[in-house]
Amino acid sequence: MLELRGISFDVVDKDGVKKSIVKDVDLTVGDGRFVVVTGPNGGGKSTLAKLIAGIETPTAGSILMDGVDVTAKSITERARMGLGFAFQQPVRFKGIRVLDLLRIAAGRELSLAHACDFLSEVGLCAKNYIKREVNASLSGGELKRIEIATVLARKPRIAIFDEPEAGIDLWSFNNLITIFASMRSAIKDSSIVVISHQERILNIADEIAVMKQGSIEKLGPRREIFPLLTSLDEAQASCLKVKTL
Repeated sequence: MLELRGISFDVVDKDGVKKSIVKDVDLTVGDGRFVVVTGPNGGGKSTLAKLIAGIETPTAGSILMDGVDVTAKSITERARMGLGFAFQQPVRFKGIRVLDLLRIAAGRELSLAHACDFLSEVGLCAKNYIKREVNASLSGGELKRIEIATVLARKPRIAIFDEPEAGIDLWSFNNLITIFASMRSAIKDSSIVVISHQERILNIADEIAVMKQGSIEKLGPRREIFPLLTSLDEAQASCLKVKTL
């Protein structure tokens, strides 16, 4: 279980003015739950994901994983406790093969066959990718799917995906929906949080949180929140940027 209690995050701009990016956010993601956080650009969603992962440190509030306060713990410590994070723009690693990356993510000796299984799960032909370097020769969609494969290899208790649809083509996006639908049906004791604007991802969520101007404005089951998003007038829909691919 993931719990955010009164999480806030402030920054000071170049003029010395304090700006609140995330404001007093409460959010609980139970075991076996698939939660999507959506809302307008600049609303604080990606910052919230980074706070959960430990990339940023909140200025107020606390973050708990399975009842343990991890607010002051590092990215590495949180990863060891079972938190997996997928960046909006996956990182390239020159000189590191896909196989190496999967083994590092798994944190254990991973056979070639098992590594190939994870690539197959994300729709990649293992023999074409397993020995390739994770570098600029790979497309955005390929990198995104390889990164998701590393999350699957780690088998995290809590998985965070920051706008997984960013920068990928339609074919890759369709595969991404299939992957998330499969993950949603398979999760039992783990939890998944996805930051997304995409209607098709929102449509497979258990719960939806709408975040605007740093605060969660709406939170509830998909059946309650999703109709509110799709029934907005044109101006509101443009503001929320709920997209369909």
